[in-house]
Amino acid sequence: MAKLLITGGKSLQGEINISGNKNSALKLIPAVLISNKKSVLTNVPNIADVRVLIEIIEKLGAKINFTNNVLEIDPSSLNSYEPDSDLCSRIRASVVLAAPLLVRFGKAILTPPGGDQIGDRLLDTHFSLMQKLGVNFKRKDGKFYLTWDKKISGRVFLEEASVTATEMGLIMASSMTEEVIIEDAAAEPHVADLISLLVKMGAKIKGSGTNSLLISGGELSGAEHKVMADHIEGGTFAILSAITNGNIKINNFEPENYHMILNYLGNMGVKYEIEKDSLIVLPSNLKANRRKFQTRPWPGFPTDLMSPFIVLATQTEGTVLCHDWMYEWRMFFVDDLIGMGANIFIADPHRVIVSGSTKLMADRLFCKDIRAGISVILAALVAEGTSTIENVEIVDRGYEDIENRLKSLGASITKK
Repeated sequence: MAKLLITGGKSLQGEINISGNKNSALKLIPAVLISNKKSVLTNVPNIADVRVLIEIIEKLGAKINFTNNVLEIDPSSLNSYEPDSDLCSRIRASVVLAAPLLVRFGKAILTPPGGDQIGDRLLDTHFSLMQKLGVNFKRKDGKFYLTWDKKISGRVFLEEASVTATEMGLIMASSMTEEVIIEDAAAEPHVADLISLLVKMGAKIKGSGTNSLLISGGELSGAEHKVMADHIEGGTFAILSAITNGNIKINNFEPENYHMILNYLGNMGVKYEIEKDSLIVLPSNLKANRRKFQTRPWPGFPTDLMSPFIVLATQTEGTVLCHDWMYEWRMFFVDDLIGMGANIFIADPHRVIVSGSTKLMADRLFCKDIRAGISVILAALVAEGTSTIENVEIVDRGYEDIENRLKSLGASITKK
């Protein structure tokens, strides 16, 4: 198990590029399997979750070439509808493979997906959507057996605005000639990125960026598509600059995806400038101008940024309530911050009250999930002394080459 030794207290300076969006890439890759033509995805992040997904689809028979963040996929030789169970248990996104496999074979056998343990992440909405499109399923011996003998078009109302369920619905409906309407759809940027790819492949989709999607398609072709930049990573780097009193220029910045993120950072006293496709975060006097910060579906503040935001709150003057209603285990990593000296009260599994600013002290830390992992790295970078962070492979699942990228900003990091 790899570990990082981080000596904190340095003001980080320089430029850093935002990588391709993790949550987008993990849905675009399965989506291209619905065609039997070659597709090329560029700006694909070279992270562990992507590499696992590539290995899964290679074992399904697809031909792959992944070099310098360019992923070429030839799905014409796809010959299996049962993804590798062990690999599927390592990533959450493996459930999305049900959609293209049902399109290509009319059936799929899936192992329940893995991923971060941050609370209940039920598949009810996913299966409800598939059933409304005509899919039959049963669970036997720890696996899901799915068949799609009759495609049902018409209106589908999601029980919740699930991002993954919306994306699976988009992929499946793009193979149907009759129109499907998905209501209460998720509107996150990575959903729009998937829509953009599917349109290039030949699907007809209206309503991108809204909660109502009209979709039709048929036999689709291959396409070339650039993965959007990761706004979660961009927000994380902005917080990094603010808490280290740094001056960091963040490139590949797409301002339309940061309205609420910058609103929340501004309310914590973070100063910034926008310059073309870059966000420059300046040395700031961090002081909370509001008392409650909470996640909500897009265009609200994203749940994946709440953990780094809590670290920002420890370095900001004032007392704030941080509320993530989505995942009841998201907040539990704050035990590590408390051990470092942070003044945090855990109100319940969804809410913590943070009083700052507080000086953090180095400690032995453990990465519990991807976002908690990057958050304890942020905390170590502002702490006094040298922290040891274990299980950093978790962070590699979502952040490309994070050690060297932080080093380029002046961070003191050693990997062992």
